[in-house]
Amino acid sequence: MSSSISPLLTTVIFVSSLLFFTISKAATIPNIHRPFNKIYAFGDSFTDTGNSRSGEGPAGFGHLSSPPYGMTFFRRPTNRYSDGRLTIDFVAESMNLPFLPPYLRLKTTNANGTATDTHGVNFAVSGSTVIKHAFFVKNNLSLDMTPQSIETELAWFEKYLETLGTNQKVSLFKDSLFWIGEIGVNDYAYTLGSTVSSDTIRELSISTFTRFLETLLNKGVKYMLVQGHPATGCLTLAMSLAAEDDRDSLGCVQSANNQSYTHNLALQSKLKQLRIKYPSATIVYADYWNAYRAVIKHPSKYGITEKFKACCGIGEPYNFQVFQTCGTDAATVCKDPNQYINWDGVHLTEAMYKVMADMFLDGTFTRPRFSDLLIKKLNYL
Repeated sequence: MSSSISPLLTTVIFVSSLLFFTISKAATIPNIHRPFNKIYAFGDSFTDTGNSRSGEGPAGFGHLSSPPYGMTFFRRPTNRYSDGRLTIDFVAESMNLPFLPPYLRLKTTNANGTATDTHGVNFAVSGSTVIKHAFFVKNNLSLDMTPQSIETELAWFEKYLETLGTNQKVSLFKDSLFWIGEIGVNDYAYTLGSTVSSDTIRELSISTFTRFLETLLNKGVKYMLVQGHPATGCLTLAMSLAAEDDRDSLGCVQSANNQSYTHNLALQSKLKQLRIKYPSATIVYADYWNAYRAVIKHPSKYGITEKFKACCGIGEPYNFQVFQTCGTDAATVCKDPNQYINWDGVHLTEAMYKVMADMFLDGTFTRPRFSDLLIKKLNYL
């Protein structure tokens, strides 16, 4: 073998080292190189850093602003559905960026009405769907549900763009990572027990979501990560509601996991088409379904001792009841959330969100590898 190292190999080594270093050290070293200057996030409660507050979002989860939410890291509720940080928070830290401000709490404009420089914005909102709210209203499925959808988040983004100067817009699309968090699980959940079929939801959701992604790509987005649906059958909510004979080999709800798996197959097929249509963009798929299942298979590898029970809640056998969830007076909280996957029965603990972030950022559960996106970004500079 030649003693010389090709430029491509050098880049790969550099990027891999940079990615590892930023994930582990960015929070403590303020001036480290940033792969991206900005992150723009979309999604639902798995990604929402504060666009929702108590009394908003799905029924049964109306105590978001009450302790013990936020107890692990922030030491107070921050309107995140967790005991601490979310995956998007760990992503921001890995890029040596501050936590993304929620759009509805954003103060970005200066005296002349032009947006001040930020390091990104989070447009994700809890309870949001992919399919328009009008569909659920038409089918009498709007019970205690927020009216926001991915269309709402896109409208917020459009409004945000209007506050930017021309140079800021150019920089936004050139230097930003667009993190499309999980969204669409609510579409299926809101139709549970109705006459609307899963096939109908999947077709409407995938087509609407594809149009959303194309809108961003047509604007010039170059770097995008899209999360699939997690293994929803392993969430406490599903475990508590499904029949005991509806289980897969991992002990999760088989029907729910099959639904998420089928949805993800359709999503990946669309992303493949978008990569062909937009060859100048890098579109990474984050395999939430298999990443989640990897933890279920080997929980001790990740410091997990409780796979299915909620850390915060009440009742047997899963410490969960739909209308006495975390934050209510009756609910109690476990001693060590780090040993749990599920935080409040639907959302995850900070520890689990951290595991998911590591799995996505190190490339194990992304296609193409996240490092490939970084290589393309560095080559573009």
